[in-house]
Amino acid sequence: MTTAATTSPATGARRRLRRPKGLTTHILLALAVLISVFPFLWTIVMATNTTKDIYQSPPKLTFGSHLLENIRNVLDTIDFFGSMLNTVVVACVTTVLVLFIDSLAAFAFAKFDFPGRKVLFGTLLVFMMLPLQLAVLPQFILMSEIGWVGMLKALVWPALSNAFGIFWLRQYIENGVPDELLDAARIDGAGFFRQYWNVALPMIKPALSFLAIYAFVNAWNDYVWPLIVLTNPDHVTLQVELAQLNVGHNTDYSMVMAGVLMASLPLVIVFSIFARGFIAGATEGAVQGS
Repeated sequence: MTTAATTSPATGARRRLRRPKGLTTHILLALAVLISVFPFLWTIVMATNTTKDIYQSPPKLTFGSHLLENIRNVLDTIDFFGSMLNTVVVACVTTVLVLFIDSLAAFAFAKFDFPGRKVLFGTLLVFMMLPLQLAVLPQFILMSEIGWVGMLKALVWPALSNAFGIFWLRQYIENGVPDELLDAARIDGAGFFRQYWNVALPMIKPALSFLAIYAFVNAWNDYVWPLIVLTNPDHVTLQVELAQLNVGHNTDYSMVMAGVLMASLPLVIVFSIFARGFIAGATEGAVQGS
């Protein structure tokens, strides 16, 4: 009499066929990770060596001992920490306001029926498809008319109505926030804002975490609009300040890479903070849905 624990020949054959597929998957994932991480590693290599080492053929692929020297050159050449403070203020304020305004608009689009909803959402999608460069001239004229040229708030307010953020959260809320919970909240006397704050927001934390990363990175890396609108040297952001390192014919690329490395560290910190909530929320949803 055979027991249930006995493995049949067919089952063993299926497992042997499955192992090569699993190995191939792991190899492909490892290659994808290496390709993704290599630009960051190459930045560190260049930041720790000299420009002469970078021009070697074949290029030097090992870490050097010139990182502190390159960092000192960056700090002596530009106002790194002053521009970084301006960028931190703009990125943090923009991220907080984008999360609030976009989630509020997305909640209204997803769960409430009002006149012109489809037309407004369709218009939003159209604007999402347009290149951002088309808005530069109208935005500058508007900032000039209201006297905000040269001020940091000229970077914050145009970024608040993020079409992608509203679209992303609207799709998430439509599928992730049950109508039954909202109906129960209405029966208990909850108005629009209380339904949004007490019912919807706690259920869309993973989507908010992703949008926070997206909004912060966009605000941190923005270069064209700050270059145009920030005419005050005291209000220059980090990306504009770093661009001053890459001028002339004798550019010190090791110094440039050291500045890029220093500017990238806050992005790594922000990603590690918000990605944990995004992954945890997505995993929780997967477990509940299984």
